Amino acid sequence: MLTTEMSSHFNNLEKMSVRALLEGINSEDITVPLAVAKAIPQIELLVTATVEKMKQGGRLFYIGAGTSGRLGILDASECPPTFGVPHEMVIGIIAGGDTAIRKAVEFAEDDTQQAAKDLDNYHINEKDVVIGIAASGTTPYVIGGVKAMRERGIVTGCVTCNVGSPLAAEVQYPVEAEVGAEFLTGSTRMKSGTAQKLILNMISTSVMIQLGRVKGNKMVDMQLSNHKLVDRATRMVMSELNVDEATARQLIAEKGSVRAAIEGRK
Repeated sequence: MLTTEMSSHFNNLEKMSVRALLEGINSEDITVPLAVAKAIPQIELLVTATVEKMKQGGRLFYIGAGTSGRLGILDASECPPTFGVPHEMVIGIIAGGDTAIRKAVEFAEDDTQQAAKDLDNYHINEKDVVIGIAASGTTPYVIGGVKAMRERGIVTGCVTCNVGSPLAAEVQYPVEAEVGAEFLTGSTRMKSGTAQKLILNMISTSVMIQLGRVKGNKMVDMQLSNHKLVDRATRMVMSELNVDEATARQLIAEKGSVRAAIEGRK
């Protein structure tokens, strides 16, 4: 039996108080980072392979269904504003298309051929990397997609919460974070979703650092798309160049980014 489908350690949830429910959920959530920590050697292999391909001009694709697909899209969509990379550099694809981001599309995840078709819309090639995301590791859409890509010689990985799944068997670089039973039996948007989010954070952040999109510990290539980010950029420049606020803001306005402001002044 899939560990993601095991019965909850808690029962009679409807009889529990709000405090008991919250404490129960939290007690399960605490175990998630420990499960992710055990998967770090696997994550390292996947990140290393991804960096190698992206240094050659490749792209990173996430494919998934339901919560897993939405998490992939979330991670991909945050790379351009955080790291200043093009939108087409990290791409999230969900079974059922963009409609499925907000509303479930019935049986979309059961089509074993559609993921390959969705990826082909982006003219995928051997420089790219495809990571399938599926808590159960049994989602046909994801399995079919990574299998088709691997057969074409494209680097494939996965993020799943069951060990020894059919999905892991189809990729070169499986990442398996076994979080065990959910507080609400089978509700993999909970612990499994949290584990997947943590792992995707680790993948994209590590990749971007390795690609030179960070300086020190600062997001020097972030997009300056609102006042909060401009204020953050100003503090970065003030700290790095030891200048006052007015000078930092002027440099940012002239150069257009934190990196350009810092490198242009040094």
